[in-house]
Amino acid sequence: MNRFVEEARRVLADKSPANMLLLRGFARRPDWPSMAEVFKLRPAAVAHYPMYRGLAKLVGMEALPTGPALDDAIATVRENWRRFDYFFVHYKYTDTAGEDGDFDRKVAKLEEADAAIPSLLALKPDVLMVTGDHSTPAVLAAHSWHPVPFLMRAPWTRADGCDAFNEVALQKGSLGTFPAVEALPLAMAHAGRLTKYGA
Repeated sequence: MNRFVEEARRVLADKSPANMLLLRGFARRPDWPSMAEVFKLRPAAVAHYPMYRGLAKLVGMEALPTGPALDDAIATVRENWRRFDYFFVHYKYTDTAGEDGDFDRKVAKLEEADAAIPSLLALKPDVLMVTGDHSTPAVLAAHSWHPVPFLMRAPWTRADGCDAFNEVALQKGSLGTFPAVEALPLAMAHAGRLTKYGA
């Protein structure tokens, strides 16, 4: 791979405007336990974007074929609802709009995601989490360091002071700011899938 990169650098050196390749996502397969081993889940990924399909497979999810639209993803979840007990549904278009610096398109894509939530709730999931892997403010046209909104709905969640799902309103949320690695154990607890807490 290093030889390929060096040859690309040589061939593209005097080209304009693209004078080099950006390669990402190749490495050795990590020796990680699967989600099924760690969390005792039957996990599936509903993702059209190839990188997220690959990442899902690395942690032991079955990557289900789906189309590019959010409606396609919801239909895939509905068709496979009884086969799995965990679904990772990836929606790329809010991130893309943010990276493009297109505020109006980002708002439209967030509204599209918001409109899909009743379709997921109609399936009566034990827990529904809505979040992102990073913040992508349109004003920066890039990923940022800001905390990511996180919503959880389950029979055991408690009401708090949030009246909207956005960065400002969620500062009043009962969960506060926490590391992303705590999201799935929190969901497992709310689904009643952890052993008794305390004595």
